[in-house]
Amino acid sequence: MRLVYALVFILSLAQSQRPCVQKIYPGARTNIVCVCNSTYCDDFPPLGNLGINNVAVYLSSEDGYRFNKTVTQFSTKKNAKDVITVKIDASQQFQQMLGFGGAFTDSVGINLNKIPQNSKDTILKQYFSLNDGIGYTIGRVPMASCDFSTHPYSYADVENDFTLDHFNLTEEDFILKIPHILQAMKLTDPGEKLKLFSTPWSAPGWMKTNGQMKGGGDLKGSVNGQYYQTWSKYFVRFFEEYAKQGVNFWGTSIQNEPSSGLLPDYGWQTMSMTAAVEAQFLAQLLGPALKSNNVSKDLKIMIFSDQRTGIKDYSTTVLSNPDAAKYVDGIAYHWYEDFLADAKVLSEVHNAFPNVFMLPTEACTGYLPVFRGVRFGDWSRASQYAHSIIEDTLNYAAGWVDWNLCLDQTGGPNWVGNLCDAPIIIGNTSDVFYKQPMFYALGHFSKFVRPGSYRIKVTNPAENLFESVAFTTPSNQRVLILNNRFDASQTINVEDAKRPTQSVTVNLPGNSIMTLVWNKI
Repeated sequence: MRLVYALVFILSLAQSQRPCVQKIYPGARTNIVCVCNSTYCDDFPPLGNLGINNVAVYLSSEDGYRFNKTVTQFSTKKNAKDVITVKIDASQQFQQMLGFGGAFTDSVGINLNKIPQNSKDTILKQYFSLNDGIGYTIGRVPMASCDFSTHPYSYADVENDFTLDHFNLTEEDFILKIPHILQAMKLTDPGEKLKLFSTPWSAPGWMKTNGQMKGGGDLKGSVNGQYYQTWSKYFVRFFEEYAKQGVNFWGTSIQNEPSSGLLPDYGWQTMSMTAAVEAQFLAQLLGPALKSNNVSKDLKIMIFSDQRTGIKDYSTTVLSNPDAAKYVDGIAYHWYEDFLADAKVLSEVHNAFPNVFMLPTEACTGYLPVFRGVRFGDWSRASQYAHSIIEDTLNYAAGWVDWNLCLDQTGGPNWVGNLCDAPIIIGNTSDVFYKQPMFYALGHFSKFVRPGSYRIKVTNPAENLFESVAFTTPSNQRVLILNNRFDASQTINVEDAKRPTQSVTVNLPGNSIMTLVWNKI
């Protein structure tokens, strides 16, 4: 079977304008990255104009496919044995999608600035251009430093500066973040402005009970006290200063992983904020401060930004406070403890608060000590991404936001050694970067599930064999994504309720991700 896949792969290269230049790493499984530089990088074959019965099929797999495109078509239904039928029904619509994206950390900027301008341009096009890349529409920006910085810093490091007279953006903003954000903004499709949102890891150390940004601690004093008042003003100043540089934000979350701030010896920047305190802070200070300022008045405010193990209790506490709830647009959450909480908890939260969107805002592989950092060409990490996106969107997530856009070959830099993997890895030589399987997993969703799409009903009788999720898009297309996490291939019959006499049959190889796109009738 592997030989068949290899032959098909070779024949399919002609369909891609610029195919993947493969580099294979040794291992028990097939580990393939795509090598790029300032003069060459593989591309995403364009969708083109689809006929009324045509179906574009894009395939990536452990065996070497990378956005491989073929075109098949709907035809008269046939009674076939040993075929699994997946049914799509666009008359049943669920959440509206916001988009997909990644984060502009200091480490991302450091790595982008190491390579030639053409390579830097190519990486940002690969992510943010709809024509030349995978069409990201969301960007996350840490408010000052995080672990993926070279050191802790804030924008108000002068002690007892309650009026923020010394508030200032830093060299990191002007060199490592803002130039790349501005370029990404230009690359984003004009009709789909880049949605930027910020997240603080910690207040300045002098404002915290432990006296430093690193390690657990709260803001000093009561919620109505001068420290909390200054902290709300800090948010506003951040948005004002970025706006002066031509960067306007779509949203903000209130505190990154506040539960980690309960740990006194936590290894990097953090700050505790219980649900009750977050509700009070939002209702009494932050909400009014943001909404009364012309720069920040339209921001989407997201609560929580922590692991889904705590999403139900935390969100219920905040949203049960009507004075806080009126400011809440969304609930942000992270993926690191997904294995401890069934994804159905997301549906429970949605059902309780249907007018509040949910957005996964941080994920990476290689974060566990036993599997720390970069693993070149590891397909299982792409499969984990696809699984998470499908699982989350089936339970009302409105998109999915990755962590670092790119890292070095160790998975950094990170000032405390909290290394992880990324979809693009910058090589140790001056002009090379590697597109990991995770990049392709993300593209299978972000390229076609555009902002304004709606998730639609999928009936899959073989969820134990492969995963599936479907959408209807603003351009009147159906998008079906399939993820096969096992070695066995599957023959799948796809039916669209709007085409009652037709179906289309595809073969889904083992360890592969497939996206099908067709026009609605």
